[in-house]
Amino acid sequence: MVTFEQLNLPISLKKAIDDLGFTTPTPIQAKAFPIVMSGRDVMGIAQTGTGKTFAYLLPILKQWKFVHTDIPRVLILVPTRELVVQVHEEIEKLTKYMSVRSLAVYGGVNINTQKKDIYSGIDIVVGTPGRIMDLALDNVLRFDDLQKLVIDEFDEILNLGFRVQLTSILSMMRSKRQNILFSATMTEEVDDLLDEFFEFPEEVSLAPSGTPLEQIEQRAYVVPNFLTKVNLLKHLLADESYSRILLFVNSKRMADFLLEHLEEDFPGQFGTVHSNKTQNYRLNMMENFQNGEIRGLVTTDIMARGLDITDITHVINMQFPEIPEQYMHRIGRTGRADKDGIAISFIGPKEDEFQLEVEMLMQTEIKIHEIPAGVKIEQQRLEFEKDQKKVKTLLKRVKKTGGDAFEKKSEKNSKVNLGGPGKRTPRKTASRNRGIERKRDEKKKKK
Repeated sequence: MVTFEQLNLPISLKKAIDDLGFTTPTPIQAKAFPIVMSGRDVMGIAQTGTGKTFAYLLPILKQWKFVHTDIPRVLILVPTRELVVQVHEEIEKLTKYMSVRSLAVYGGVNINTQKKDIYSGIDIVVGTPGRIMDLALDNVLRFDDLQKLVIDEFDEILNLGFRVQLTSILSMMRSKRQNILFSATMTEEVDDLLDEFFEFPEEVSLAPSGTPLEQIEQRAYVVPNFLTKVNLLKHLLADESYSRILLFVNSKRMADFLLEHLEEDFPGQFGTVHSNKTQNYRLNMMENFQNGEIRGLVTTDIMARGLDITDITHVINMQFPEIPEQYMHRIGRTGRADKDGIAISFIGPKEDEFQLEVEMLMQTEIKIHEIPAGVKIEQQRLEFEKDQKKVKTLLKRVKKTGGDAFEKKSEKNSKVNLGGPGKRTPRKTASRNRGIERKRDEKKKKK
């Protein structure tokens, strides 16, 4: 077993590690360390909660040497503001005894303050693609001396729609640099970008993309509607073992709705975090949760990635995510650092197909449990659960006759759009659909 002693870290870095109480690197840290040290491009694939942040920070900081420049030498891109704050905090912990200037930049705060910080000189910048792009376009942030580019949670950056910003940032950089890329899952869109911008990165894989952590027990309940899900949730929360909980929903509106209902039975025990809340509010709420001042958080997928909140006992999916990889990231908030965790999903009538997609991705079935006898089954459905009748478009485009220009336009519009490098690859591939149909038939036979 590799220890931090065997990595020959400089005294200042080793002292910071000792202060944190760490003695043994995680498997992804041990596997990635020599490859990052070699200077080659790296594509790291590891399950969430396995220590990917230290996997790139440790070798970068081991190689750190003083250079008389005020322009950043390391740029770290992450998808969300919360993750920017977290990665920056990890850098500050590791550089406690080093002369390294780091800065966190993200939207939602005064950009002029960030510009002043950059002008005063900086070594490592952590930021979201949008704010990094803004600073680069203003010619405040320059990449002349950039030696290392880190893209953390690569697939989520693309999933959130940052492809244009990411490709623009890459085009501003000089080609001579080391690229260090990390993600918990691989998608076809990530593959496309790797082929386009990076030269033969060496893959460091701890487990196949989509493999759930063994420490996470997965359960599910088939529930007829959302109000019954709320009743089931309250029934489960009566058990005090549900002590540190993340509750995931698919929209900000549903997060506020659920919190309002929880306040009726569990006043002051839960908070909420979503993108409509201010940055300070979100950070304060997360700190309250981390410190044990509240029992749980109701949130959207904004908290499904990378955030390291310790000792979460349960993750509950009040609504099943529509993207299968997102399920992996949600449940990965528990069962971290070799601790056990429980992930519970409430599956509504229209969510069984999402469940099948997840099971195809994981290559394992989620165990279905019966709804406890004491849970009231509601008949009322919320507006989003009601069947939406397909309304035909009232204003149909009437085909005009005559006119060369129109004929040319009609001919152009009749062509099949085969997509291009920037077109997002549909997630529901033919093979996955066939697998889903097969699993659906098997479940019907079992019934």
